[in-house]
Amino acid sequence: MAVSSSGIVAGLTAAALATVGYLAHQASQSLPPGLGRAQAGVAPAAGVSKAPPRARKVPAAPPADSGKGARVVYSLRGDRVWLVGEDETVTRTFRVHPSAVDPAPGSYSVTSRSNAVTGSDGVPVEHVVRFTSVDGVVIGFSAAVDDSTAAPAPEVRTGGIRESRADGEAMWTFATIGRKVVVVR
Repeated sequence: MAVSSSGIVAGLTAAALATVGYLAHQASQSLPPGLGRAQAGVAPAAGVSKAPPRARKVPAAPPADSGKGARVVYSLRGDRVWLVGEDETVTRTFRVHPSAVDPAPGSYSVTSRSNAVTGSDGVPVEHVVRFTSVDGVVIGFSAAVDDSTAAPAPEVRTGGIRESRADGEAMWTFATIGRKVVVVR
């Protein structure tokens, strides 16, 4: 009876997975109380917190100097956007990758939108929301179709403020023509 090489590889893979599973089980059995296993009525070991690890703090509220009412707030220093509803509720906040050309702080309005175009850096983008221009460079939010966020070469004057595709979709839904965009330091 001949055994194919794919049969040998499958057998070795199964054996390796079984070994890893066994070792993981053994390791979990030797954890100190409070780490990884719930034990009813047993206090955690000294120095071990029962609280989940803290996530990086995300600013819930937009900067105080960002105005009132429904608006998009873009922080140049924080590379962060807030989508703020009429009732001052933040519906979404997210990090962005700034463009090579920054808009001046101030209040703008969404002037145009494109569902899908090629960005000034040659990258196909979607959900483009434009709100101003600086020395002929159009400034707006967009998401790369391949979800990349790599910064363009510094010598390329671009105005695309990049966001993830999910954030771009939220921006697209929120920032219709005429929506206020407030840029803060």
